[in-house]
Amino acid sequence: MYKNYDELPLMLSVHDVAEVLGISKSSAYVLAKEKGFPTLKIGARVVIPRDRFIEWINKNVSK
Repeated sequence: MYKNYDELPLMLSVHDVAEVLGISKSSAYVLAKEKGFPTLKIGARVVIPRDRFIEWINKNVSK
């Protein structure tokens, strides 16, 4: 389990996103398909750049 952003890999898998957000893997796949969620498709694989993921979290936190 990750304890802070610095421990995250440079590129996160959908499984990593699920673990960080505390959601199921299937919910993370749904999230990865949403408009505005920062994904990078490499062949059939979907990865999420760590920095863009952190930006997305900060941008989507309720104020």
